[in-house]
Order: sequence, then structure tokens, then C-alpha cells
Amino acid sequence: MMMMMMVIINIIKSAEALIVAINVTELEITAEKTKYMVISLYQNAGQSHGKQIDNCSFEKVENFEYLGTTLTIQNSIQEEIKSRLKSGNACYHSVQNLVSSNLLPKNLKIKIYRTIILSVVLYGCETWSLTLSKERR
Repeated sequence: MMMMMMVIINIIKSAEALIVAINVTELEITAEKTKYMVISLYQNAGQSHGKQIDNCSFEKVENFEYLGTTLTIQNSIQEEIKSRLKSGNACYHSVQNLVSSNLLPKNLKIKIYRTIILSVVLYGCETWSLTLSKERR
């Protein structure tokens, strides 16, 4: 319980520091677009649905996409892998006519696969923490 309160206090302090920095630089916060997520070992950390700080209300979210990567509250890579495989599948279907063509040589089809499809699927994979079963998938 004490740890949960520390997490909430840290969120509020970070948001207040952000607001001060924004006021100094004369930028504006769009509260509707600003959201936060708590990633913690404790499942109930920051359980409330939103925070009100300096007349701005921030919504708590369970997951969001940042720079093309899906982040979840459980810090699970499973959703990111699903998303990447879905993107790779869509990419494959967009070049399916080229890959299945009899006019292109096999080595060119392999280059298309490696440069277009594989790069979409493996984007950001250097940062993934994988178990053996997830790596095989």
C-alpha cells in the first residue's frame, strides 16, 4: 500500500514539473491528448482513472503506441509481437503480386522479403525481452 502511494506521488510530482517546464517555455498542454500509464510490479499501482493537476485532467491508459511501438501496463512484449506480425502480414499482402510473380528471379524475391517485409516485422526488436517460446514465434 505504501509503495502504491509513492508511485502516485511520483506521478503527480512529475506532472507538476512538466507543467512548470511548459509554462517557462510558453508551450501549452492539451489535456485531451495527454495521457499517462503506470508500469509497476504492483498490479494496483496508480489505480485511479485520472489525475487533476493545475486545472488539467490527465487520463490513465492501459496501453498506447509510441514511435511505432505498443507499450502495455503489464510491460508485456506479446502485444507488440502480435502488432508487428500483423504489420508484416499486411506488408506481405501489399507485395504479394511481386513475390508470386514468375517473371522475377528468386534472389530478387528474397531481397524484397528482407528489405520490405522483414524490416517491418523486426522494427525495434533489439529492445524486446524475449523468452525462448516468444523468440521461436
